[in-house]
Amino acid sequence: MDYLIRAIRAEEWEKTREIRLAALRDPAAGIAFLDTYEKAVERPDSFWRERAEGAAEGGTGGARQFVAEAPDGSWAGTISVLVERPSDEVRFGEAATVDQTHIVAVYVRPEARGTGLAEELFRAGVEWSWALPEPVVRRVRLYVHEDNARAAAFYRRFGFVATGERVAVPGDAGAWEVEYEIRRPVGL
Repeated sequence: MDYLIRAIRAEEWEKTREIRLAALRDPAAGIAFLDTYEKAVERPDSFWRERAEGAAEGGTGGARQFVAEAPDGSWAGTISVLVERPSDEVRFGEAATVDQTHIVAVYVRPEARGTGLAEELFRAGVEWSWALPEPVVRRVRLYVHEDNARAAAFYRRFGFVATGERVAVPGDAGAWEVEYEIRRPVGL
């Protein structure tokens, strides 16, 4: 099936909510996300509207959410990219030392896994990062739970490398998230 990879639109907050809730019901959610279905489902519509507005095409929220849209309009996957600057408040992990983006909220529905869709979503997120005129992004990073071998293997295949940095998983003493990055190509 052919998918259109595109940024969400602000008015698509309900679809944004639906795919996030689907991701949080996935069996891997416990090691893939720092959120829970129980918390997310209780959030008011205003939360989801603001979230979509901040990550939508043309939005000013310092983020972009991409989706894989099927010909029937359904969403088969998503990825979000957050802009992080050294002067910003730390959201997760270590403070930025360079202008960078941070990939979060990666999800592909089970029926679309293994089709190359994750690669397409990642390509969109990384290319968006490199194309930003301001700030000039020097690296794209993400974190992966130490027990999420499947995701870590995908990130390595895509070109991410472990930095050696780790951060404790909030609320899970003894568990770690491992940082991976891709550095901006020379000459880009």
